[in-house]
Amino acid sequence: MTAVTITIPQLETERLIMRAPGPQDFDVFADFYVSDRAKFVGGPLDREGSWRMLAMEIGHWHMAGFGRWIVTPKAGDKAGATAGIVGLFAPEGWPEPEIGWDLYQGFEGKGYATEAAIAARAYAYDVLCWPTAISLVKPGNDASARVCERLGCTREEDYDHPRHGTVQVWRHPAPDTLVNGGMEAYA
Repeated sequence: MTAVTITIPQLETERLIMRAPGPQDFDVFADFYVSDRAKFVGGPLDREGSWRMLAMEIGHWHMAGFGRWIVTPKAGDKAGATAGIVGLFAPEGWPEPEIGWDLYQGFEGKGYATEAAIAARAYAYDVLCWPTAISLVKPGNDASARVCERLGCTREEDYDHPRHGTVQVWRHPAPDTLVNGGMEAYA
């Protein structure tokens, strides 16, 4: 495998800025991963495990040429605060390239996961030319299943991941079936 040197693009939606993850994100990232909120995405982890997870998120961009973005609201009382991490994910052992999201405490229920996932999907389809994408959801994570439904995903079979256990596979609509699927529709 050859390392990829890239510039991580910044995406913008109507309400969000999606930027590159970096070391400055560690404390808020660790706060999420040490909490029970991380139970559906491999946590809870201690701070050392959280550091490794953030290093993986940053490294994923360089190894795969794509990854997940830190999401921050543009306006309101939490403008510029880290709302979560959303984007493209396909590490070794994953069944297919995924669009995934983790929202931090206080940012759920605002539509941020859906809005950022639409922008990430448009990037995957329009820039990276992915023909399809999935999202993996742990059973019991009803909030993420609802995001999948809002994104127009179809529930497929379960996948048994060796480390994460059983996860639901949700298939995103194909690029040619999306109305206004281009990046410009979300900028």
